[in-house]
Amino acid sequence: MAYDSNRMGSTRRGAFFTVLASAVMPRLLARQEQLPEDPHRLHLPNPPDSDDDKKLPNGKSQKDEIAKQDHRDALKDAESLLSEAQELRDQLQKAGDFVVPVGLLKKTEDIEKLARRIRGKLKA
Repeated sequence: MAYDSNRMGSTRRGAFFTVLASAVMPRLLARQEQLPEDPHRLHLPNPPDSDDDKKLPNGKSQKDEIAKQDHRDALKDAESLLSEAQELRDQLQKAGDFVVPVGLLKKTEDIEKLARRIRGKLKA
Protein backbone atom coordinates (compact mmCIF):
# COMPACT_ATOMS: atom_id res chain seq x y z
CA MET A 1 0.00 0.00 0.00
CA ALA A 2 1.51 3.33 -1.05
CA TYR A 3 1.92 6.02 1.57
CA ASP A 4 0.38 9.31 0.50
CA SER A 5 2.43 11.87 2.41
CA ASN A 6 0.69 14.83 0.78
CA ARG A 7 -2.73 13.78 2.02
CA MET A 8 -1.42 13.02 5.50
CA GLY A 9 0.33 16.37 5.66
CA SER A 10 -2.77 18.31 4.60
CA THR A 11 -4.90 16.50 7.19
CA ARG A 12 -2.45 17.30 9.95
CA ARG A 13 -2.06 20.84 8.66
CA GLY A 14 -5.84 21.34 8.63
CA ALA A 15 -6.16 19.99 12.16
CA PHE A 16 -3.30 22.22 13.31
CA PHE A 17 -4.85 25.36 11.83
CA THR A 18 -8.24 24.45 13.27
CA VAL A 19 -6.77 24.04 16.74
CA LEU A 20 -4.82 27.26 16.29
CA ALA A 21 -7.97 29.09 15.24
CA SER A 22 -9.86 27.74 18.25
CA ALA A 23 -7.19 29.12 20.54
CA VAL A 24 -6.89 32.51 18.85
CA MET A 25 -10.50 33.24 17.85
CA PRO A 26 -11.89 33.90 21.39
CA ARG A 27 -9.05 36.31 22.12
CA LEU A 28 -9.65 38.21 18.89
CA LEU A 29 -13.37 38.45 19.53
CA ALA A 30 -12.79 39.64 23.10
CA ARG A 31 -10.26 42.20 21.87
CA GLN A 32 -12.68 43.46 19.23
CA GLU A 33 -15.39 44.02 21.85
CA GLN A 34 -12.99 46.07 24.00
CA LEU A 35 -11.76 48.38 21.24
CA PRO A 36 -13.26 51.88 21.23
CA GLU A 37 -14.75 53.31 18.06
CA ASP A 38 -11.94 54.42 15.75
CA PRO A 39 -12.28 58.19 15.17
CA HIS A 40 -10.37 57.87 11.88
CA ARG A 41 -12.72 55.28 10.46
CA LEU A 42 -14.50 56.50 7.38
CA HIS A 43 -18.27 56.38 7.62
CA LEU A 44 -19.88 56.61 4.22
CA PRO A 45 -23.38 58.04 4.02
CA ASN A 46 -26.17 55.86 2.73
CA PRO A 47 -26.45 56.16 -1.05
CA PRO A 48 -29.40 58.18 -2.26
CA ASP A 49 -32.52 56.26 -3.05
CA SER A 50 -32.48 54.99 -6.58
CA ASP A 51 -35.09 53.42 -8.79
CA ASP A 52 -33.66 49.92 -8.38
CA ASP A 53 -33.82 50.14 -4.56
CA LYS A 54 -37.26 48.78 -3.73
CA LYS A 55 -39.04 49.73 -0.55
CA LEU A 56 -40.71 47.25 1.74
CA PRO A 57 -44.31 47.82 2.93
CA ASN A 58 -42.92 49.24 6.19
CA GLY A 59 -41.00 51.90 4.20
CA LYS A 60 -37.53 50.46 4.74
CA SER A 61 -35.06 49.75 1.95
CA GLN A 62 -35.07 46.15 0.77
CA LYS A 63 -31.29 46.23 0.19
CA ASP A 64 -30.67 47.52 3.72
CA GLU A 65 -32.84 44.81 5.23
CA ILE A 66 -31.09 42.12 3.21
CA ALA A 67 -27.69 43.47 4.30
CA LYS A 68 -28.80 43.49 7.94
CA GLN A 69 -30.05 39.91 7.68
CA ASP A 70 -26.80 38.79 6.04
CA HIS A 71 -24.87 40.43 8.87
CA ARG A 72 -27.00 38.68 11.50
CA ASP A 73 -26.49 35.35 9.69
CA ALA A 74 -22.72 35.89 9.54
CA LEU A 75 -22.63 36.65 13.29
CA LYS A 76 -24.68 33.53 14.01
CA ASP A 77 -22.34 31.42 11.87
CA ALA A 78 -19.31 32.96 13.59
CA GLU A 79 -20.74 31.96 16.96
CA SER A 80 -21.28 28.43 15.63
CA LEU A 81 -17.72 28.38 14.33
CA LEU A 82 -16.41 29.45 17.70
CA SER A 83 -18.39 26.81 19.59
CA GLU A 84 -17.36 24.08 17.11
CA ALA A 85 -13.69 25.06 17.44
CA GLN A 86 -13.94 25.02 21.24
CA GLU A 87 -15.56 21.58 21.14
CA LEU A 88 -12.75 20.37 18.89
CA ARG A 89 -10.14 21.74 21.28
CA ASP A 90 -11.83 20.08 24.27
CA GLN A 91 -12.07 16.73 22.49
CA LEU A 92 -8.41 16.93 21.43
CA GLN A 93 -7.40 17.59 25.02
CA LYS A 94 -9.43 14.61 26.20
CA ALA A 95 -8.05 12.33 23.48
CA GLY A 96 -4.45 12.44 24.67
CA ASP A 97 -1.12 12.90 22.96
CA PHE A 98 -1.00 10.08 20.42
CA VAL A 99 -4.66 9.34 19.69
CA VAL A 100 -6.87 11.28 17.29
CA PRO A 101 -10.45 10.02 17.12
CA VAL A 102 -11.93 9.74 13.63
CA GLY A 103 -14.86 11.92 14.69
CA LEU A 104 -12.48 14.83 15.11
CA LEU A 105 -11.59 14.72 11.44
CA LYS A 106 -15.29 15.06 10.61
CA LYS A 107 -15.51 18.00 13.00
CA THR A 108 -12.57 19.73 11.29
CA GLU A 109 -14.34 19.30 7.93
CA ASP A 110 -17.51 20.82 9.39
CA ILE A 111 -15.49 23.75 10.74
CA GLU A 112 -13.88 24.30 7.34
CA LYS A 113 -17.30 24.28 5.62
CA LEU A 114 -18.64 26.77 8.14
CA ALA A 115 -15.60 29.03 7.68
CA ARG A 116 -16.06 28.92 3.88
CA ARG A 117 -19.74 29.79 4.24
CA ILE A 118 -18.88 32.80 6.44
CA ARG A 119 -16.22 33.93 3.98
CA GLY A 120 -18.70 33.64 1.12
CA LYS A 121 -21.26 35.78 2.94
CA LEU A 122 -18.68 38.41 3.76
CA LYS A 123 -17.44 38.55 0.16
CA ALA A 124 -20.91 38.95 -1.31
